[in-house]
Amino acid sequence: QVQPVESGGGSVQAGGSLKLSCAASGWTYSSYCMGWFRQGPGTVREFVAAIDSGGSTTYAGSVKGRFTISEDSTKNTLYLEMLSLKAEDSAMYYCAAGAVDCVDCGGAHCYDYWGQGTQVTIPS
Repeated sequence: QVQPVESGGGSVQAGGSLKLSCAASGWTYSSYCMGWFRQGPGTVREFVAAIDSGGSTTYAGSVKGRFTISEDSTKNTLYLEMLSLKAEDSAMYYCAAGAVDCVDCGGAHCYDYWGQGTQVTIPS
C-alpha cells in the first residue's frame, strides 16, 4: 500500500550538488529501514545509503563523506543530499522501504516497496 515516489534528479556538472526526495505516503510502520539504491546501464543495482527508524545511517564506501541521507517523519519523506558529484555517480536512483530495521537486514531483499527511480546524470 506504500508507494514511494522519487524526485529531484537531473543533470549537473562534476563537483555539483543535487538533493533527491522520496515521498512515501501511507507509511505507518514503527520499525523500518529506508534506503537509496542506484543502477547504471548494464550494471547491477547497488546500495547507496540507508536510515532506520532509530535514525542510524549506513553509507556505501563510494559515497561516504559526500552523500547524506535523512528523513522528515512528519512528511513521510526521505532525502538524499549529494555533494561533490562525480561522473561515476550517474545512475537511476531508487528509493526503497521495508518494514524491518536496517540492523536486522541489509540487502535489497530487505525492502518491500520501491519507487520508479529518478535519473541523475553527471557529464564526464
